[in-house]
Amino acid sequence: MERYDICVIGGGPAGYAAAMRGLDFGKKVILIEKKHLGGAGLHHGALSSKTFWELSQDIINAKREDRGFHTQGIILAYQEIVQIVQQAVREKRQQLIEQVEFLQKNAQAGSLRFVKGFASFITNKMIHIRKEQGEEEVIFAENVVIATGSRPRKLPDIPIDEEVIVTSDAIDTFDHFPKSLVILGAGVIGCEFATIFSNFGQTKVFLIDRAPRILPFEDEDIAEVVASNLEANGVVVHKGAKLKSMRRVDDEVEYVLTYDDGREEVHRVEKALISVGRVPNFEGLGIEKIGIQLNEKGAIQDTDTQTNISNIYAVGDTTADIALVNVAEIEGRHAVEKMYANPKPLIYENISAIMFLNPEVASVGVNEQTLQQKGIPYRVARMDYSLINRAIAMRRLQGFFKMIVTDDEEMKILGMRAMGQHASSTIQAVSLLIHLGKGISELAELTHPHPSITEGVQECARMLLGKSICKPAAFAGKLRCHRVVNNVCQLLYNY
Repeated sequence: MERYDICVIGGGPAGYAAAMRGLDFGKKVILIEKKHLGGAGLHHGALSSKTFWELSQDIINAKREDRGFHTQGIILAYQEIVQIVQQAVREKRQQLIEQVEFLQKNAQAGSLRFVKGFASFITNKMIHIRKEQGEEEVIFAENVVIATGSRPRKLPDIPIDEEVIVTSDAIDTFDHFPKSLVILGAGVIGCEFATIFSNFGQTKVFLIDRAPRILPFEDEDIAEVVASNLEANGVVVHKGAKLKSMRRVDDEVEYVLTYDDGREEVHRVEKALISVGRVPNFEGLGIEKIGIQLNEKGAIQDTDTQTNISNIYAVGDTTADIALVNVAEIEGRHAVEKMYANPKPLIYENISAIMFLNPEVASVGVNEQTLQQKGIPYRVARMDYSLINRAIAMRRLQGFFKMIVTDDEEMKILGMRAMGQHASSTIQAVSLLIHLGKGISELAELTHPHPSITEGVQECARMLLGKSICKPAAFAGKLRCHRVVNNVCQLLYNY
C-alpha cells in the first residue's frame, strides 16, 4: 500500500492549490480527479462564462455609434463563439496538465502523483481509488483534503434535460443562438447570462425574479443600474413572479408565472436556463462511513477548513459558504498550512468578487444594505465615473465608486463597491487594508498613475477625510459624502 502525506480529492481550483502548497512543504502528495483538471470553475464556471462575457462586450463595443466609427454587417456564429470559449478552456487546462506532468518528474522537495479516478473513504486514512481504466487501488494518507466542488442545483418540479431546459453546464451545447431564452434565478449567475445573451443581440431574454428586484443581496443603487441596462438591452424582467410550472412542449419551453395580485401568465420560449445556485459534490465519497459531519445546509461542516475528523479538511464549494474560485484557492492552501504550520485563521471580510454584468461590478467587504440591516453606523463616499479622467477618455461614463468606513475617527474600511469599466482592477488595495484593519489615510496618500480608474478610489478616501479635489457641493448627484446612523443620512461636509 502506497503511503502519502497528503491526499487531495478533486482537481478543481481548491484541490489544485492544495496540492501545490503541499509540495512547498516538501510533502508526498497524491491528487485524485475523476474528470478534468480545473474542475467546474474552469470548464463550466468562471473562465468559460467570463470568456463568453468578454466576447459579448466586443459586440457591444463594435455596435457603439459614439466613437467616430460605424460598423455594418456584423455576422455572429454561435458555434464559432463557443469554439473560442472552448479554446480558452483548453489553453488553461493544458497549462495545469503541463505543470502536473513536469512536477511528477521534477518535483524537488516533495513529490506529486496525479491519478484520474474516483476516490472514496475506507477509513479516515485509507482511500480507495477506482481508476478510469477500471483498475483499483488502496492508498494510505496522513491527511486528506476534500475538494470535490459543486454542481448546478436542480429543482424536482422542473424536467431539466440539458437540451431544451438546461443548467450552466450545457450552455455550450447549443448549436445556435436561441431566438428566446428564459432564465430562472436573478442572482449573479442568472444576471450574468442575461447580460451575455442580450449583449449579442440575437436572443430575446426573459429573467424570472421572485424578489421585488434583481440582485437582492446587493445595494439598491447597483441593482437598479444593472436592471436598467438589462431592460435597455431588451431583457424582460418578470419582477415579483413565482414560477408555477415549467415544461418542455414541442421542443420549446412553456412556463407559467403567478403574481401576488392573482395574475397568471403563460409564456413560451425556445430555451430555458435554470440558475438557482449550486450544491456540493460528495456523493460516493463515503463520508458518512467515517462520521464526517454536515451543516444545516447539507454541506460538509468545517472550522477554518478542518472537519470534525482532525486529519480531514474540506475546502471550496464542498462547504457551501462562498462559491468563488479565489476563495477556493485560498482555502485549499490554508488547509495544507494548517497541517504543517500555524497560520492565522482565515478571514472572509476582505474577500473580493467580480460580477460580470453591464457594467461590471467589483465588491469587497460589506455593503450598505448589510450594515443598515444590522443597525451599524457608517460613513460613505461615492464618486461618479463621469468625474474620473480615465473614464472620460474611454467614453465609459456609467458607474461609480462607493467606499464605506466605520463611523469614527479611525475610519477603518468596511467595504467598497466599484461599478464600471476596469472596476475589478480597483479593489486590491482596499482588500489589503481591510485585512490589515487599516483606515483610509494610506489610500488618500497613494500616488496613482494618471489617468487611471483607481484615482476614483483615492478621491473617495479624500472626501471622507474632508480634503478631496472634487467638492461634493459642486457636483450634486455625482459626489456624496455622508454618515448613516439609525438608517438616517447626515451630510458630512458643507462644501
